[in-house]
Amino acid sequence: MSVHTPPRTVSDGRKPRRPEATRTTANGRAAIGRIRRREAVAGILFVLPTLVIFGLFKFFPIAGAGAMSMTRYRLNGDVTWIGTDNYTRLFDDPHFWGSLGATATYVLVFVPLIMAVALAGAVLLNKIVRFSGTFRALLFVPYLSSFVMAGIVWSWIFAGDGPLNTALDKIGAGPVPFLSGDQLLVLASLALVAVWKGFGYSMLVLLAGLKAQPAEVHEAARIDGANSRQAFWYITLPLLRPVLFFVLVIETIVGFQVFDTIYVMTGGGPNRASHSLIYFLYDEGFKFLDFGYASAVGMVLFAIVLILSLIQRRFVEGKDAK
Repeated sequence: MSVHTPPRTVSDGRKPRRPEATRTTANGRAAIGRIRRREAVAGILFVLPTLVIFGLFKFFPIAGAGAMSMTRYRLNGDVTWIGTDNYTRLFDDPHFWGSLGATATYVLVFVPLIMAVALAGAVLLNKIVRFSGTFRALLFVPYLSSFVMAGIVWSWIFAGDGPLNTALDKIGAGPVPFLSGDQLLVLASLALVAVWKGFGYSMLVLLAGLKAQPAEVHEAARIDGANSRQAFWYITLPLLRPVLFFVLVIETIVGFQVFDTIYVMTGGGPNRASHSLIYFLYDEGFKFLDFGYASAVGMVLFAIVLILSLIQRRFVEGKDAK
């Protein structure tokens, strides 16, 4: 009588998986998939109102301006498709290049100045222990004022018989033609007003970045013998770089969009010295009613700001990589 023995199989040492375990694993994966899909749908629903608002008031207007820049648009609604003729005319327009130069000069003065003032204010507030909230509110007050009011007040301050020139005249240094001199002086005066008006927002953003820095890192630097200057350059600023980049991009955009102070204080003068790109757009669109040409100016300005923002981002990321 022989006993039948099953054939022996080569095993890799692992126990064969039972059908029940396989079904349990598959059910678990399916459940995880359903949970992730529900989370994705919930996330989309949460951001959907913001996306709709951005689409209605940001993306669609940009697309509409891009389409209008390809047309000759009349106030009565007549639209004629002209392709890139507006851009060809724009790049051949000496007034456009003059406005671009004035805007670039203004930005080169305004952005470093407001970054320095905002950073200094943030560092100062970060060191103040008593009455910090009061000082913070006082420094933020100019940001809450209107550009029109600020422009009127500073026009009086910069006037030939204003308080600033009166004080300079008493020490033999005046009067100075702040708003009627050469282009650099006029743009620097306008940038000073914009810095006084707007540094409070960037100051609070930088202050939040300083408050978020880990205290143990600064404590370790002090233990290692770093003085205040070394701690600021090698600890504080590197940790603050992402916030500085955000402020840099925001203030660069603000600089290229300058209009209110110019409109109130100089009207684009003297001799178009302060005629910025936005003021050029305003003239073409609302004075000469050439909406297609004005849209082309807006699209060029949008491209310039976008390219500069990408360059600034690559520069900051390159610094972080090092």
